[in-house]
Amino acid sequence: MLIRIDAESSRPLFEQVASSVRVDILAGRLVPGDRLPSAREVAEALDINLHTVLRAYQQLRDEKLVDLRRGRGAVVSASAAPLAEIASEVTELVRRAGARGISPATLAALVSEIES
Repeated sequence: MLIRIDAESSRPLFEQVASSVRVDILAGRLVPGDRLPSAREVAEALDINLHTVLRAYQQLRDEKLVDLRRGRGAVVSASAAPLAEIASEVTELVRRAGARGISPATLAALVSEIES
């Protein structure tokens, strides 16, 4: 697993770390039961603050994508499986929207509105 961040991005680092894990789940590179690297390992590898990684892991926990267990670390949860299952459907929706001139930002806003 390779967590990527862009120090030049305006997005907060914790969001970038969480997004990188989400992408790996969507792509099937991470499956339920897989253990994520320790927060300390990620922080050292990316040269960022440990609390930044912990905040990303906590966000993933709040989204029910990761279980945080003392002594075991962060593990991809069973509830992450549906995310990977619908990835192809989401990809197709984004492709169809793009073909109709609908931007990803507009599509995301629409999804956000439906959720509310």
